[in-house]
Amino acid sequence: VQLQASGGGLVQPGGSLRLSCAASGFTISNYDMGWFRQAPGKEREFVAAIRWNAGTTYVADSVKGRFTISRENAKNTVYLQMNGLKPEDTAVYFCAARRGLILSEFRKRVIVPHEYDYWGQGTQVTVSS
Repeated sequence: VQLQASGGGLVQPGGSLRLSCAASGFTISNYDMGWFRQAPGKEREFVAAIRWNAGTTYVADSVKGRFTISRENAKNTVYLQMNGLKPEDTAVYFCAARRGLILSEFRKRVIVPHEYDYWGQGTQVTVSS
């Protein structure tokens, strides 16, 4: 089982990046998928999650209106489109997978890192001029 995150890099403030997370060894169609980030000296922080059926997404207030999470189950891949990047978005970004939740549990549990079954290795995003 593996989650491979890619697409990070150095970008100027206001710029955009699209992160990808490709899964192997399992099928993501039954999994809720999430993105987290961790800046140096800080705890891992929830960014966004998408429910297994792609019908529901949840985005942290800090990135709402700028970041969008999506998924292509046929490609076993989840994405994080990041627009309007700010220096405070600088962090290592991780994707994660957990067994699909019922809708009433989704928002409460997908923000918690230890709720996830699988984690990717992370991709560095640096926003700087």
